[in-house]
Amino acid sequence: MGRFERWISGGFRRLFSFNPVLADRLALSGKSLGKIIDLFLATWMGKSGTMIIVAFLAFALGADLFLPYDPSESSSEILEDVSWDHWFGTDQRGRDVFTRTAHGTTASLIIGFVAMAISMILGTVVGLASGYWGGWRDEVIMRVNDVFLSIPWLVLMIVIASIWGSRDLFSIIVVIGITGWSTTARIVRAQVLSIKERQFVERAKAIGSGEWHIIRKHIFPNVVPLIFANAILTVAIAILSESTLSFLGLGPQDVDTWGRILDEANNYSAAIAGPYAFIIMPGLCIVFVILGFTFIGYAMDEVLNPKLRRR
Repeated sequence: MGRFERWISGGFRRLFSFNPVLADRLALSGKSLGKIIDLFLATWMGKSGTMIIVAFLAFALGADLFLPYDPSESSSEILEDVSWDHWFGTDQRGRDVFTRTAHGTTASLIIGFVAMAISMILGTVVGLASGYWGGWRDEVIMRVNDVFLSIPWLVLMIVIASIWGSRDLFSIIVVIGITGWSTTARIVRAQVLSIKERQFVERAKAIGSGEWHIIRKHIFPNVVPLIFANAILTVAIAILSESTLSFLGLGPQDVDTWGRILDEANNYSAAIAGPYAFIIMPGLCIVFVILGFTFIGYAMDEVLNPKLRRR
């Protein structure tokens, strides 16, 4: 038994010792969760990805507590180079780039997680409906899905963002969320087509279980691991999507994000005239956070899919 497997199951038993039946049930669930965590942390990608994301979360949470500058406060130190006072230099309005990058971490992570949630909900609902009911409904839904898949995601986002017109955080999250569901829908549908033909589903139908009961109790729980692994990778795609939109001038204008900082640095030719950290550091943040989520996604896929697990 692994460390987390032992800790979590034992913790539930001690915490709910007043109700032995509930304690045993929770301990069994905790044992499964602990086993997944142990397998996840046994992979180098799981460890590396977790360390990267935890570091960025600490960076975002510590922005308001430890950084001395206001990210919106202008000064006369315009486009200053890296110094002890300004670790990433200053921007075109004299604002501290390090502080703006730290606050941009919060906004970028919010965009990534909320847009991922929208994409996962839409993709899961569409995939479950298409795969389970099949027939003409499957044909109609998949043809609509094919339209979304055939259009390059960047072009689709630019068109929808331009039509939407609004440049606030909520609008950009919705734009990214509604353009990223199609791949999840295709993956969930393929899994549902396989699961619905298995014997336990046939037995549930034979004893008179309703369709919603079968979907909720038998099919959905079996596609959750696949959805979860895909969700982690979708966070990285959502952050990259926001950065791309912001670099093109279509991102949120009411908050600082890494993409917005990059756009401003590019407009003021920081890559040529400096300060170079103005454009390099937000770009590295994007690269590393996407790398962290990618590591976690592949590690979870390896843990949840025994065929990929090294023996």
